[in-house]
Amino acid sequence: MRFSNCVQTVLFVFLCLLVCGHGSLQAEEWEIEVVDNSSWTGQYTSLVLDGSGNPHISYYDETNRDLKYASFDGSDWQVETVDSLNNVGQHTSLALDGNENPHISYYDETNKDLRYAYFDGSDWQVETADSLNNVGQYTSLALDGGDNPRISFWDETNRDLRFAFYEDGWQVETVETVNNVGQYTSLALDSNGNPHISYWNETNRELNYTSIAPLMSVWYTRTLDGATLVGQYTSIALDSKGNPHISYYDENNNDLKYVYSDGIDWRIETVDSFGLVGQYTSIALDSNDYPHI
Repeated sequence: MRFSNCVQTVLFVFLCLLVCGHGSLQAEEWEIEVVDNSSWTGQYTSLVLDGSGNPHISYYDETNRDLKYASFDGSDWQVETVDSLNNVGQHTSLALDGNENPHISYYDETNKDLRYAYFDGSDWQVETADSLNNVGQYTSLALDGGDNPRISFWDETNRDLRFAFYEDGWQVETVETVNNVGQYTSLALDSNGNPHISYWNETNRELNYTSIAPLMSVWYTRTLDGATLVGQYTSIALDSKGNPHISYYDENNNDLKYVYSDGIDWRIETVDSFGLVGQYTSIALDSNDYPHI
């Protein structure tokens, strides 16, 4: 990303203060903790911070083939097994509702289903959101203003991008069915609750993006980066104006790439091209709408 001269100057001054030790600025170190030390656990993680800044993590326990959840209460880590029926818990995605109760989407490998679990304040409730064919990998979960779950995921049987939402029961739509599409999904909801999804088009080896067109209730899909072998490991975030920002992997050049809408045009940048970089991306925007990946 290119910075303006003003931002470069501010950044330089900050670094000088940090290195030289002027004022009260001091370099801080990373703190690393073991959350769950049981054997072979911690794949397919998803992380969310609550209003107090405490971390909440969903993940897969490969040894027991369970879905697990860990939360920090300010003093200690609390670890729970959420779902232990069959081989469950891969491809997790975590969100917290208005009461800071966790909601998790994930894959049931035994039954090839999309599963959803949430804590109601007393107990965990577990549901099957979609059981048609082999569905539920690459899940991405978001909650709307009423704390209703919305989930994007991949239908492996039909090689389609699917979308599930809860309104008086689970409703499921096929979003895109042309070619082999829908892996590496990432979902964000705008201020009106409309979904925006980034994903991988494996047939054309490109980055795709889809959203609900305002006032039309139809999916509008476009290719954002049509270069060869780009678009895996997507992560999407919306800025304060509702414009999407997406990080992803360029397999052809082994680079980390970034595409965003400025409200008029789409702009593509290579963020990091040093070595083999860019897989397993995750993006977040700060209060100034600057991306962090």
